[in-house]
Amino acid sequence: MAVASTPTMETREEAWPALPFSEWKDTLATLHRYTQVLGKVRLALTPPENHWWNVSFRVTPRGLTTRMIPYERGAFQVDFDFLSSELRFETSQGAVRVMELEARPVAEFYRDVMAMLRSLGIDVRIWDHPVEIPDDATPFSEDRVHSAYVPEQARRWWRALLQAQVILEEFRARFTGKCSPVQFFWGSFDLAVTRFGGRPAPERPGADAVTLEAYCEEVCSAGFWPGTQALGDAAFYCYASPEPEGFSAARVRPAAARYDTAFKEFLLPYEAVRQADDPRAFLLDFLQSTYEACADRADWDREGLERPLILPESIKATRATEGATARE
Repeated sequence: MAVASTPTMETREEAWPALPFSEWKDTLATLHRYTQVLGKVRLALTPPENHWWNVSFRVTPRGLTTRMIPYERGAFQVDFDFLSSELRFETSQGAVRVMELEARPVAEFYRDVMAMLRSLGIDVRIWDHPVEIPDDATPFSEDRVHSAYVPEQARRWWRALLQAQVILEEFRARFTGKCSPVQFFWGSFDLAVTRFGGRPAPERPGADAVTLEAYCEEVCSAGFWPGTQALGDAAFYCYASPEPEGFSAARVRPAAARYDTAFKEFLLPYEAVRQADDPRAFLLDFLQSTYEACADRADWDREGLERPLILPESIKATRATEGATARE
């Protein structure tokens, strides 16, 4: 019987790879549009959820997934596999199709994705224009400008995304009030988790339908930007909406964090996190201190929103036994 080999654990440098925006910005621009093609398929075929949670992707041990998408009497899913540089299509009828993730114009990617879906019996139409990308309204079907794609650059970004996912999940678990999943938004191309304070928020002046729904309640949102032309290199962020008085002047941790008046967010450079002695603790300190800056100034009911998880005694006993065994 064949035995699967066990790969060695990643070094910190591999788990937290360097991610200079100037090096991978062209791959990022192409990949951003690739994800929007599949994101719009999900948007077209899933029932709306509050705050648009139905449209988001999830991080996987190999990349990103659209999650299950219902279609007629079945369902399908599409996964970006950055380890194999493949786009994988699977249906509940057992069909599997694989498309290579490689350098090609967005127009060709769009054409091939839609053709692949049709070959699986999935007939879907999307509005083939990019969203939340400044100064570019070129339809996917006509975009031959964005064609750069270096697999190793995409893998480095995904590995950083994976680390962010794990730590944001841990941060999310501390909160027992209403909270979003840790989710990847293909429009803004960021990973985010949002805590809700429990009160409705005033309507934002000039808000569109997406923004109206997203910010109809008081929120504190944290996440990970991969780098942008305006922002520069990758960074973790936290913002409050509506922003309570004094939030921008709050003293937060660690010292590398700062409030950006243009973005109206606290930012912590990704590079500072990856260089920290303990990246997990370093990032959690930022997430916790910025959340407290919001919750305290907005007078949230922190005692009610942050109660400890109540575990059955049987689970407590099992965890204590496992912990003792691990230390032996």
